[in-house]
This record gives sequence, structure tokens and C-alpha cells, in this order.
Amino acid sequence: MKKTALDTTDIRILSALQKHGQLSKSKLAELVVLSPTPCWARLARLKKAGLIRGYHADLALEKIVAVSKVIVTVSLKSHRKADFDRFEGYIHRLDEVVDCVATGGGMDYVMTVVTPNLPAFQRLMDEMLTAELGIDRYMTYITTREVKSARPNLARLVVDPDN
Repeated sequence: MKKTALDTTDIRILSALQKHGQLSKSKLAELVVLSPTPCWARLARLKKAGLIRGYHADLALEKIVAVSKVIVTVSLKSHRKADFDRFEGYIHRLDEVVDCVATGGGMDYVMTVVTPNLPAFQRLMDEMLTAELGIDRYMTYITTREVKSARPNLARLVVDPDN
């Protein structure tokens, strides 16, 4: 995938949005130390390039509703492209699966599942097994508390370690 060329000002804009969410023109310009009009033009370019997927609020779910958060590792019986496509297509339709990554190594996928309670989680897993997604085995890890949840530090990721 072709990477978009970014300079330090672009990185400051993206970092500010990642940290604060959607901002007014003047507030964003203030945070990135740029006048509002060029800042807004850069933001429009970054949006057009598809670098900003959207804006959202980071909710403190535990203060709103009781939930069960479960980490699930999944291994498929077969490893053809059609098997992965079928599983991933099904996962995309599940609101309860809030994160799913394909992995190399012992397991094929690691998912984060959020349900109102553990019986609801088990019903979801039973439905997945019934759906004939080719699941060979799965392992569950009940989350007891969240130690850290953060977004990557973009400014540190784009630094060239060889310079």
C-alpha cells in the first residue's frame, strides 16, 4: 500500500485529532501552531487522502453499564482464502466483536468481545459455532480490569530510527 508523504505539521495535526477528536478550526490551528486557513487546508488534504477514518468519543462503559469483556483466540480448521473470508465476513456483522486481528503463529485470530454478561457471550459463541465458520478451537480470557487502553503515539511511530 502506498504511503502518503507527511511532514511534521501533518503529524501534529493528526496527533492533535487523535488525542482530542474533532476540533474547531481555531482550536486545531492553536494546537498545531499554524494559522487557521492553512491548517484547515491541510486537514482537508489529509481527509481526502483517507488518513482520517472518523471521530468518536472514548466512553467509560463501566460507568454507564455493566459489561463482560472477553478476549477470544480462534483457530480455523482449514486455511484457504475462502475460509478466512467466510469467518471475517461473519465477524464484520457482529456488533459484540469490537476488535479482531488476524495473527500469524498458533492462532488465526484474536478478538475482543463485549456483551452485557457472560451468558450473552456464550450464546454468541454458540451461534458462531452453529454458523459453520470452520472454527477448530477457541480459547477465552475473561477481562478482569483494564490496565491500559491507548492509541499509538503517531509522532514516535514516524520517526526514522536510523537517523
